[in-house]
Amino acid sequence: MKVLLVGSGGREHALAWAIVASPLCDRLWIAPGNAGTAEEGENVAIAADDLPGLVAFARDKAVDLVVVGPEAPLVAGLADALAAAGVKCFGPTAAAARLEGSKAFMKEVCDEARVPTAAWARFSDPDAAKTYVRARGAPIVVKADGLAAGKGVVVAATVENALAALDAIMVSRAHGDAGASVVIEEFLDGEEISFFALCDGTHALPMLAAQDHKRVGDGDTGPNTGGMGAYSPPPAWTPAHETQVMDTMIRPTLAAMARRGAPFRGVLFAGLMLTVNGPKLLEYNVRFGDPECQVLMLRLQSDLLPALLAACDGELEKFALRLRPEAAIVVVMAAKGYPGTYAKGSVIGGLEAAAAVPDAMIFHAGTALKDGKAVANGGRVLAVGATGGTLRAAREAAYAAVDRVQWPDGFCRRDIGWRALRPPA
Repeated sequence: MKVLLVGSGGREHALAWAIVASPLCDRLWIAPGNAGTAEEGENVAIAADDLPGLVAFARDKAVDLVVVGPEAPLVAGLADALAAAGVKCFGPTAAAARLEGSKAFMKEVCDEARVPTAAWARFSDPDAAKTYVRARGAPIVVKADGLAAGKGVVVAATVENALAALDAIMVSRAHGDAGASVVIEEFLDGEEISFFALCDGTHALPMLAAQDHKRVGDGDTGPNTGGMGAYSPPPAWTPAHETQVMDTMIRPTLAAMARRGAPFRGVLFAGLMLTVNGPKLLEYNVRFGDPECQVLMLRLQSDLLPALLAACDGELEKFALRLRPEAAIVVVMAAKGYPGTYAKGSVIGGLEAAAAVPDAMIFHAGTALKDGKAVANGGRVLAVGATGGTLRAAREAAYAAVDRVQWPDGFCRRDIGWRALRPPA
């Protein structure tokens, strides 16, 4: 098979690493890729949002399968454009990708499917939104309705914080048109979990649960980011939780989307809160998470490529996935200043020494090649992963690898996995 993988982050390096390991994969292109994906396949200089360029490349190279990493091309209709050109795509249509492209749409589908989720309201008028916040009180959650690269959510501890968030999102347009309207939700307390299921429009296959670390600083302090690390399995997650989420969230959502004429095919990423009243849905994403995808690929024992094909072909009902029993963890190394202003172009050394740590794996994210050297080319630059018989062993291996990376212009959290490894109360 000839495969085209779309994207340039750590998620895409992990997917490339897994796809190229499949006996079914004869050739892999990554558009546009990064310094790490260049080691797995061939990078091509086509941006992930260049839909005509991607379709033309896939058609000209007789690509058998396109795998889309990021959400923006899916929301923009890449899967639709590929289908029109006769090219198979792993990823939902634009109509189905609205589950991530519009938080209000996602909430409407959840209400229709009776999915347990937070109480919510949508506003396009800032003054009406502020009146609602003052009436509801805090803590409260404010979300930009559209795509905001994982940064459009504010968990406001006070009414003043929520009002400031509304000004930033709706008035100053910190996230552009994504903030033309907002969804305001009740605050849910508990353990936050990322859960992934492959979907073929009718059937769903559970994959894995992980726990992400969104805030930039140790102890979950500072602003939200795209994710500073993740691990799996989370101790708070049980087989009973998986059954409940599949029965009350994933399958009812698939049925609701099918009724709307927008069957969902791809991977459905459920952001969950394990509350005292059971799991509740925070949000749906329509692609693999980043950095959760990296720990998923580290734990996946099955060949990934046949699973992606089964999702495309409506054959998941007869498919099964196997996970390795070992724990996996990934630590994100970011450019100093992230998630705010940061510099690009600094050279990253020590990568071979880091990769030589037993059980460690270095996934590139915001990197590029310059004069044969890896240089920083984004905010989240590396995802240093490791596996181990226990989460503690995996974390020790990951941080041993981190400490071999020679990059003075980078930083990372030093407490990834802390919720699982903290002493009992």
